[in-house]
Amino acid sequence: MIHEQERLKERIAVELDRVRRRSNGLTVEALDEHELLAQHSPLMSPLVWDLAHVGNYEEQWLLRAAGGREALRPDIDGLYDAFENPRADRVTLPLLRPQEAREYNERVRREVLDTLEGADLSVRPGAPGRAGHSERSLLEAGFVFHMVIQHEHMHDETMLATHQLRRGAPALLEETPSLGPMDPPEAHEVLVPAGPFTLGTDDDPWSYDNERPAYVVDLPAYWIDTTPVSNAAYQEFIADGGYRRSELWSRAGWEWRSAREAVAPAFWSLEEGRWTRRRFGRREDVPPNEPVQHVSFHEAEAYAHWAGKRLPTEAEWEKAARYDPATGRSHRFPWGDAEPEPRHANLGQRRLAPSPVGAHPDGASPLGVRQLIGDVWEWTSTTFHGYPGFRAFPYREYSEVFFGDGYKVLRGGSWATHPTAVRSTFRNWDHPIRRQIFSGLRCARDADRD
Repeated sequence: MIHEQERLKERIAVELDRVRRRSNGLTVEALDEHELLAQHSPLMSPLVWDLAHVGNYEEQWLLRAAGGREALRPDIDGLYDAFENPRADRVTLPLLRPQEAREYNERVRREVLDTLEGADLSVRPGAPGRAGHSERSLLEAGFVFHMVIQHEHMHDETMLATHQLRRGAPALLEETPSLGPMDPPEAHEVLVPAGPFTLGTDDDPWSYDNERPAYVVDLPAYWIDTTPVSNAAYQEFIADGGYRRSELWSRAGWEWRSAREAVAPAFWSLEEGRWTRRRFGRREDVPPNEPVQHVSFHEAEAYAHWAGKRLPTEAEWEKAARYDPATGRSHRFPWGDAEPEPRHANLGQRRLAPSPVGAHPDGASPLGVRQLIGDVWEWTSTTFHGYPGFRAFPYREYSEVFFGDGYKVLRGGSWATHPTAVRSTFRNWDHPIRRQIFSGLRCARDADRD
């Protein structure tokens, strides 16, 4: 047991270092003070706010709540409270300057590593969460450390969205790693058989409260696309009048489209008969074989309607991603329970764009569905809610306050999502109008209509 704790602490220390290197690389090591203090869009915070916020969150949870230590900077708690300060207002706050934020974060981290060394991360008898959320503790199996690591990686993805909205010369290095051999799936869609499967998790130490408790869902058979919708396919939708045909859109979607005068995904432009896009300060032709990204829920829903299909529910998405009909088991990832590797999925900002449609055959689910993890977040038709028996842990503001009609569930992560912050049970959510996020779609359809 002691050796297991030591290995866990080593993993936590490594991940804490990795995420901070990434945060610094997106902020103080990428842009000057003026750019960091600026608000590049009212949709997003100044990047320096995100930088200090992740340090303040770390201090509150790892030093104060879990470590029982005195506050280092209680005077800044209000500045970095995401609920007290809407994004559009954060630029007006007396924020820490970039170097101050970096020094504050370094101070917090030094004390966190000291706290980690003496922490008891053992699992109480009964195993974590097997009796429900109320049985979990902050330190059990390192949960609170996992929570803080994932939180910072989520803000790093938010920072990347801010970089995408930023105008000016490119600030991020562009790398093109090898994608491996392409082996597109033979079928465009696969049949998911009818029957029960386990949705959610009870024992994943990295899981959030909204992924719990696990419960059995019995679904009728349905078809789901083997790959996300590509840019080329989406251009066919545009060319066929998709943005002009109100019958393809929901009432709310058509109102959104009309108010925005939307004619294409965010950052696209039609230039001399060809579609181009702005991507992190670079103007380029839209690559036809990549999954479409930067589409809202309303656009995704309209496309699916045009294609004669629909968006999957999140239960349908998760069954396609986790369920193995040969064994009846639900795995942590489509390929099994092993941690993600580059051959499985495009994650962690390895490249600043999705992989081509049909990539990563080693990451396919047992049913043959590709790219369920990484590349683009996929909109589902499900409104964000708690599972039966849901209990908020460790605070209501992570999940529970967002339950309701204003948010739709997205699944699977994107190329900007870190491997530690995504799994087949992970649930993201956002307003249906959002498209600065790295969101795309795949379609499904009922099997009883064949």
